[in-house]
Amino acid sequence: MNKSLKILPFFLLIIFGCKAQRNEPSDFIPKDYVEFEKYFGDLNKDGLDDCVLIIKKVDTTNIVINQFDKKVDRNRRGIIVLFKTKNGYQLADKNYNCFSSENEDGGVYFPPDLWIEIKKEKLYVHYGHGRYGYWEYTFRFQNSNFELIGYDSSSNRGPVTNTKTSINFLTKKKLIKENTNENAEGGDETFKETWNNIEIENLIKLSEIKDFDELDMYNY
Repeated sequence: MNKSLKILPFFLLIIFGCKAQRNEPSDFIPKDYVEFEKYFGDLNKDGLDDCVLIIKKVDTTNIVINQFDKKVDRNRRGIIVLFKTKNGYQLADKNYNCFSSENEDGGVYFPPDLWIEIKKEKLYVHYGHGRYGYWEYTFRFQNSNFELIGYDSSSNRGPVTNTKTSINFLTKKKLIKENTNENAEGGDETFKETWNNIEIENLIKLSEIKDFDELDMYNY
């Protein structure tokens, strides 16, 4: 066999390895995007701080005048998950356009705040809506993807929690807690618990979510 053909696989391995692994998180940001936020934490139980980037599209056509006559950036945001290795970072998952902009029109309400949390080797996508409550998606790296394994939400009236919902997609169980104390002032709610089974064939992958705003958890 030709000697050059023998060493070809070695060079191909080096080339593809360099594409899959880079030194800095910023190296993974695609063209026409910028870093919006950055988070660190262990997501694969190896003791190293992995990185989650929230990125934002750069497109002047999506800079508009809102209902208050203010110029706002309506470019969508995305997420890149990177595993830390001894030699740099490696791409674990990505979704470039799954989040709406931070300047969406909330109508009579203000738009919810998006933030990311990493704890107990899980990735949490959290939406906070002030006194109205919150909703949160829990992802875990398994089957070579970040998959949605849990959902939690709270519907509030100021300091009073009206309902709390928790879905475990692994056990296929759903818990709804409803406050039955009409005179509750916050912290003194009395909850009625209702358990239901849910139907789901395949777990939702982070990379396949087109728009978090359209994830309807009421279907479960």
